[in-house]
Amino acid sequence: MATPRDIRRLALLALYQLDACKGEDRQSIRESLDSVDTLEEEGLHFVDRDTAFTANECDKAFLIAQGAYNDRAAADAEVLELAPDWPPHRQPVVDRSIIRLAYYEMHQPNAQPKAIVNEAVELAKAFSTENSPGFVNGVLDKILKRVLSETDAAAGAN
Repeated sequence: MATPRDIRRLALLALYQLDACKGEDRQSIRESLDSVDTLEEEGLHFVDRDTAFTANECDKAFLIAQGAYNDRAAADAEVLELAPDWPPHRQPVVDRSIIRLAYYEMHQPNAQPKAIVNEAVELAKAFSTENSPGFVNGVLDKILKRVLSETDAAAGAN
C-alpha cells in the first residue's frame, strides 16, 4: 500500500509530464503511472522499491496532478507576486511543479498546510537542485502565511 508521500511523488511525476506536454495527452500520462516499475528499471527512483501502486492510488495521484495543473494560473500569479525575481517561467520545471502541487494541496478542504510545505521541501531535496529546497521553502512559507490567515479569517467569521 502506498503512503501519502508515495502518492504525492507520483502526482509530482504526473504534474511534471502535464507541464512538459502542456496538458495534452492526459490519457497517456495517466497510463504512464501504471509503469512505475519501468521507470525504476531506468534508474528513476520516485518511490520505495517495495511500493506497488493500486489503480486507485494511481488515479488519486493523477487527479491531484490534474488539479494542480488546472490551478496553475492561480499558483503562478501568487508566486509572481511573492517572488517577482523568480517568476514561474524562470524556475526549474521541477521546482515549479513542486510549488504548484503544494499550492493546490494547501487550498483543498481539510488540508494540513504546514505538513504540505514540509513534504514539498522534501520533494525538492530528493528531485531538484541544491538550492531548490530553500527556494521552495521560502516561496511556500509566504503562501502558507496567506493560507493560514485566510483560514483564521474564515474561522472567525463562523
